[in-house]
Amino acid sequence: MIISLCGFAQKQNVSKVWVSDLGNGMYKNPVINADYSDPDAIRVGDDFYMIASSFDAVPGLPILHSKDLVNWKIIAHALLRQPPFEHFEKTQHGNGVWAPTIRFRNGEFYIYYPDPDFGIYLTKAKSVTGIWSEPKLVVSGKGLIDPCPLWDDDGKTYLAYAYAGSRAGIKSVLAVMPLSADGSKAIGTGQIVYDGHELDPTIEGPKAYKRNGYYYLFAPAGGVSTGWQVVLRTRNIYGPYERKVVMHEGKSTINGPHQGAWVNTIAGEDWFLHFQDKDAYGRVVHLQPMKWVNDWPVIGLDSDGDGIGEPVLSYKKPNVNKVYPNRTPTESDEFSTQQLGLQWQWQANPKPTWMFTDAAKGVLKLYTAKIPDDAKNLWDVPNVLMQKFPADEFQVTTKLTFKPNPKLENEITGLVI
Repeated sequence: MIISLCGFAQKQNVSKVWVSDLGNGMYKNPVINADYSDPDAIRVGDDFYMIASSFDAVPGLPILHSKDLVNWKIIAHALLRQPPFEHFEKTQHGNGVWAPTIRFRNGEFYIYYPDPDFGIYLTKAKSVTGIWSEPKLVVSGKGLIDPCPLWDDDGKTYLAYAYAGSRAGIKSVLAVMPLSADGSKAIGTGQIVYDGHELDPTIEGPKAYKRNGYYYLFAPAGGVSTGWQVVLRTRNIYGPYERKVVMHEGKSTINGPHQGAWVNTIAGEDWFLHFQDKDAYGRVVHLQPMKWVNDWPVIGLDSDGDGIGEPVLSYKKPNVNKVYPNRTPTESDEFSTQQLGLQWQWQANPKPTWMFTDAAKGVLKLYTAKIPDDAKNLWDVPNVLMQKFPADEFQVTTKLTFKPNPKLENEITGLVI
């Protein structure tokens, strides 16, 4: 029996479904109304780069680019195949690439990402759109998640991370371990530096920064859909840490403002990118203003003066000294090149016999493949070609021709949500 999905093709345009840039110096949230879970971001010069979790979708580790933090376009993937390769020839929903971190150091991009069943990996590249190195295990072990490196002023390197209770048997704690100077391997054991069981259950996703002599860990707590943002600070990276809630849902309509990243602009403004969980629509990306008060960040707007920010639905765009045109992550594909558009992903490591792009005709040909013997439905079928929902409401148009092989039985194809 054969199952495959056929893609859709439309004329190339800027999406009219969801554009965050309001065109009047303001923007509305989410800035990306699509499932880019656990976003992390950096600025290199006047360019902003964002990555996100991809779980078992391949290619994985999507890389997005923006000039103003509002208008984003997907430009590459750091993971063309997911290791261990044989393991990810089958669908592994909920496994694979969890919350990653991207950094730029000495002319090179670093991405650390966790696989909760195998450990924490590192891949590097001179250019985000170039060839990324084969992922290397920095530290192996089950349940190690959400890594973030920090290169200190004295040359020492550290890795902040969390634990997945489903694999490690413990969660709601944050830890730090020493790394080699180049950040490629652990050189010591990790040490728990914060226990969130009482005040911050399910704390995870630490992002490590240093500012004004303080080490900071930005981390979400309280659960994906109902939680809050915590910041911890200390003069010693191993603690003890002071704690402060810096953003919560409050009276806003943005539930559980979750995991994200602090970035600043060339003009010196501070901003925070994070996700909001929207159930079947995925985890969409929001942009919040941020300011520092007494060496503590306040994220969003503190309208009631309690020192805790609340997320905004609309705000003035970041000051980047220039106005840039609207951009949204690509949805349409005319199949006019030999490569699929960057929006497409498979449910497992793909095989070359699954597809062919006939660029001269603008046609994508999907070939049938045998359904795994233990498959119960499409969820278990590797050769499903997919892309993210582009908005809450959208229209899909395609032309599909189905030519069954007379030598085979029970071949099927189609378009499904």
